[in-house]
Amino acid sequence: MIHFVGAGPGAPDLITVRGQKLLQEADVIIYAGSLVNPALLDAKKADCAVYNSAHMTLEEVLDVMKKAEAAGKMTVRLHTGDPCLYGAIREQMDALKKMDIVYDICPGVSAFCGAASALELEYTLPGVSQTVIISRTAGRTPVPEKESIPELAKHQATMVLFLSTGHLPKLQKELLEGGYTADTPAAICYKATWPEEKRFLCTVGTLAETAEREKIMSTALIIVGNIIGEQYDRSLLYDPSFTTAFRDASE
Repeated sequence: MIHFVGAGPGAPDLITVRGQKLLQEADVIIYAGSLVNPALLDAKKADCAVYNSAHMTLEEVLDVMKKAEAAGKMTVRLHTGDPCLYGAIREQMDALKKMDIVYDICPGVSAFCGAASALELEYTLPGVSQTVIISRTAGRTPVPEKESIPELAKHQATMVLFLSTGHLPKLQKELLEGGYTADTPAAICYKATWPEEKRFLCTVGTLAETAEREKIMSTALIIVGNIIGEQYDRSLLYDPSFTTAFRDASE
């Protein structure tokens, strides 16, 4: 059996209970070494075989899985955050199906959730934004033209941008092209929930400057939008003048 497991945003105790149990039981662990906190591997068995996929191709990862399965071993494929976001798991799952190898997926806490907690943000503030756009700027891996940053920025929603820290001058230009003003609040969160976590509040117009000054070149999320500001509407859910299915208005 192959278990795809979300490692969470970084802190070892932010993996799910199920994910922790699978790590403890695994005979083989293949982990995304460039992003997964190695402290998570402290939970493994003494005789567990560990592979760092940062140094492997897809074919090499699949070969390890195939051999482990043939030997009757249980494998954990440990991905950062939640595997469904930029985890490159679809190609692995399709290959496993062709080999008739059974797998399942254990979700994890995404880094964008970790960044929100680190920055004390609510991505969906009443009267400000009720939509979160998770995307990335185009680098060596392209994005569809209809999903380019200028196109997405037209919505003026909350934006959380992965894998874009190395392209901040380009990202900043594209956000401005899409309609965000230079003084729109923004934030950079480096390694959210890790011991070395760093948080920087800035604006769209100072994103690149802030990252350069603070020497942030990778492993960071960019958050953009007025939800970082101070103005928002009170939630109707807890407003005494608002009736819900569970309580009547008291005012």
